[in-house]
Amino acid sequence: MTTQEPNPGTATGGDRVAAPDVTTVAGESRVAVETGEARGRTTIADVVVVKIAGMAAREITGVHDMGGSLSRTIGAVRDRVPGGRPNVGRGVKVEVGERQAAVDLDLVVEYGLPIPEIARAVRENVISAVERITGLEVVEVNVNIDDVRLPDDDAGASSDSRVE
Repeated sequence: MTTQEPNPGTATGGDRVAAPDVTTVAGESRVAVETGEARGRTTIADVVVVKIAGMAAREITGVHDMGGSLSRTIGAVRDRVPGGRPNVGRGVKVEVGERQAAVDLDLVVEYGLPIPEIARAVRENVISAVERITGLEVVEVNVNIDDVRLPDDDAGASSDSRVE
């Protein structure tokens, strides 16, 4: 079921001005982005912004993983299931309005790298990607460093196993 809340704008002379509309599909909000064209509407689901932000954050050197410890554990199990795909939205929460978006990220960073520089680079890359791809203005990107990956964290997963 789809409901629309029109936001008709009019200019002088009765010309229609493109204005964002909010559409709700099965409880999931979508936002119509202002395109300047009067021939239709474009809606962007929250999950689209989540995926774009997740991909953009992962592109930055020093970001080892995303999400809190529980979501990473569940994600590790899901990744081992045959045919399972990685969840690029893990560790990403968004709030999407009519013209703007806010993003919250939970990151695991590599030990030894400067956290403020990683956070700045992630913030800039997420803002750039979301604004370029969706046309929404990103008003804030909050970065929460949830954990640090130490160099010896993967040592237990090496070939030193007691069984083959």
